[in-house]
Amino acid sequence: MNRILVCDDEKDIVSALKIYLESEGYAVECAYDGSQALTALENTEIQLVLMDIMMPVMDGISAMVKIREHSNVPVILLTAKGEDTDKILGLNVGADDYITKPFNPLEVLARVRSQLRRYTMLGAAETKPSCLTVGGINVDDASKTVTVDGDAVSLTPTEYDILKLLMENPGQVFHPRDIYKRVWKDEPYGSESTVAVHIRHIREKIEINPAEPRYIKAVWGQGYKMEKLS
Repeated sequence: MNRILVCDDEKDIVSALKIYLESEGYAVECAYDGSQALTALENTEIQLVLMDIMMPVMDGISAMVKIREHSNVPVILLTAKGEDTDKILGLNVGADDYITKPFNPLEVLARVRSQLRRYTMLGAAETKPSCLTVGGINVDDASKTVTVDGDAVSLTPTEYDILKLLMENPGQVFHPRDIYKRVWKDEPYGSESTVAVHIRHIREKIEINPAEPRYIKAVWGQGYKMEKLS
């Protein structure tokens, strides 16, 4: 059974999310600030985190930074309408997605399922290994590992799926909306900035100089592609 950590200082929201998620068969842990969320992650095996940004004691952004120091667990941030700067900041420090309050329970469940599916696949073994290589980058889809010039690189499930998509189609340009639809399995409203942040994260991990990328190139006005390199 997948266990989800719900963290929000508004107890009514936590209670509502707990009801929605448990009705779908998920186990739910509750926390009411970022510090409590970190404690829960240390003491319990969690497969996904739903976390508010604006909280007392420790806010969601600060907690997000701490989480990414030791875990690639999917994190979906809960944000208030108009907190666009906080949304981008959250993605910058490693969040996988965000949901804007007030939220639709069906949207929450759809995004949770999408992230859990990706996270489960990242840790699952396949009977037929599939390796992708572009230049010095190697993706082993059997073990879900990535190396660059022989050195292991740690990617979040979302980053892994984006890199794999681009490496499976070297030279093909993908518009951010197409990347979002394929990776997030959702309608790509406001997807450009979300995808751009994740692309930047990937570049920081695989490129010698992220400002002058060798592998993932931007095609002005069209999208991103993986450069064909032998």
